[in-house]
Amino acid sequence: MAEEEKKVEQMSATNPDDDIEKGKGLAWLSYLWLLWLVPLLAMKENAFCKFHVKQGIILTIVSIAVWIVGWIPFIGWLIAFVVYVYIIVMVIMGIINAANGKYWTMPILGKLAANWFKF
Repeated sequence: MAEEEKKVEQMSATNPDDDIEKGKGLAWLSYLWLLWLVPLLAMKENAFCKFHVKQGIILTIVSIAVWIVGWIPFIGWLIAFVVYVYIIVMVIMGIINAANGKYWTMPILGKLAANWFKF
């Protein structure tokens, strides 16, 4: 966990405040399912937007996977319910932090998003 915090600190230290100010107007859209396409396409060179877009993409992938699992009676419903609660909390936290101009790494999925997507 300490390594992950160091990465985020380094990322925010190397990015000028101007990058955050320009990006936070659109970065919060990254957490609203497919709307992560808006900041990805509109601000492709903005590191702050890209950071939040990666997390938005992973949330979209997980929500689709959970939707599929939710078709399984009983156990699938239970798993889907628990994971959807997690997703809703992460969406709310992501929107708040992105709108406030903070680099915030989601628990569990944030590290996975950073490792999977290299853009």
